[in-house]
Amino acid sequence: MVTQINTRQVTFDENMIGTELGDWRRTTYSDQLDPSMDGKQVTVMGWISSVRDHGNLVFILLNDKQGQMQITAKAGVCPDDIKETLVKLKEQSTIAVKGTVKPSPKAPKGVEIAPTELRVFSQVEKIAPFTWQTKTVPNIDTRLELRAVDLRRNILQHVFKMRSLVLKSIRDYLYEKQFLEVNTPKMIATATEGGAALFPIFYYNKEAFLAQSPQLYKEQLTLSFEKVFEIAPIFRAEASRTNRHLSEAISIDLEEAFSDYNDIMGHIENIIKRSITTVKEYCEKTKSTDYKIPEIPDKIPQYTYTELVEKMQNAGAKTKWGDDLYPSQLKKINLTGFYFIKDWPLAPKPFYVKAKSDNDKTSESFDLMFGDLELSSGSTRIEKRNELEERMKNKGFKLDAFDYHLRVFDYGVPPHAGCGIGLERLMMALTGTENIRDATFYPRDVDRLTP
Repeated sequence: MVTQINTRQVTFDENMIGTELGDWRRTTYSDQLDPSMDGKQVTVMGWISSVRDHGNLVFILLNDKQGQMQITAKAGVCPDDIKETLVKLKEQSTIAVKGTVKPSPKAPKGVEIAPTELRVFSQVEKIAPFTWQTKTVPNIDTRLELRAVDLRRNILQHVFKMRSLVLKSIRDYLYEKQFLEVNTPKMIATATEGGAALFPIFYYNKEAFLAQSPQLYKEQLTLSFEKVFEIAPIFRAEASRTNRHLSEAISIDLEEAFSDYNDIMGHIENIIKRSITTVKEYCEKTKSTDYKIPEIPDKIPQYTYTELVEKMQNAGAKTKWGDDLYPSQLKKINLTGFYFIKDWPLAPKPFYVKAKSDNDKTSESFDLMFGDLELSSGSTRIEKRNELEERMKNKGFKLDAFDYHLRVFDYGVPPHAGCGIGLERLMMALTGTENIRDATFYPRDVDRLTP
């Protein structure tokens, strides 16, 4: 087989080239290698992150899902055809190597592999606009156009491995607390939150929408299961071009019967502590130092909405009671780390949020913040049908459209409360990631629908 590379003819041994695995199977991942395996025969597979040719020595850094290992082809030891093939391969090429483990103090894991057989699954001919060790690329669109390649970069590899571990820690906590994991429809007939931030779709011959949240369904499920959670996509048609907004995001939603918003804030505090611990342990294990990990709080502070409005006014902001609290205003009062803002005005809140018993202009609701970044919203919910209908009428909703939800309240809906936590924003807070697109695999926003 003759392949054109770098404008010169390179002859490869045809037995080494091909996309078929045949009887080749990986025996060892990179993180399983150690000097005690001296002389052991292994089969490793991955993609090439570096090729260094020193004449008699060729060093290949090979990456797999667990990390990096070194392949060392030495003249007189390694078969000549393997050495010549390795030196001509470009970064990102995918290969498999059979070889012998040898101690090498300067190599990753303190070992190298001397190849005895080689199979090349893919020969890369293009040079990527960034390499695996590149920490920053000036134009994020350059990276997003080659997202799968971008995700090979070390800095993102760690972010998404931490993301997976954080999700596991959250699931573990909720299972320990006897929550049931559920799935709710993502094609819905009516707006959950109201407003214009909806993606309409055609559902056979009807108009439907992509779900803004699982809110109404998770409330209904407390009737049957008391404690439920869901980790799934939500869709918001907000034309925001910021580093903290997405059109499709992952929400960690939970709903609990026989509880109020104070109980939910307690769950969130425990989730945050576990999440920080998870990230810290990962970074210590992998010796990752590129991330700004927050300290674990003894107690997440709680401030009422009214308190913060007064603080802003004293700091010179023109904020009035009833206004939203924007990031630019929050910065004026220098709140850092995690904190709750609770007891928000009732009027702008969704129809299902319950009013405080001692003040019908204020709601039993909260936001979890990290600095000026909102991570979560939650509240005690209305459990009486007549109150719910009244709120819906005041907000201009057509009750007939919500009959499927309201009729459930005729059959003993318990007092309940819940919240939604934005996973991507949580990962921004846990790792110091500045752009939300670097906390999601394939971002969707007002300007991007591919890849």
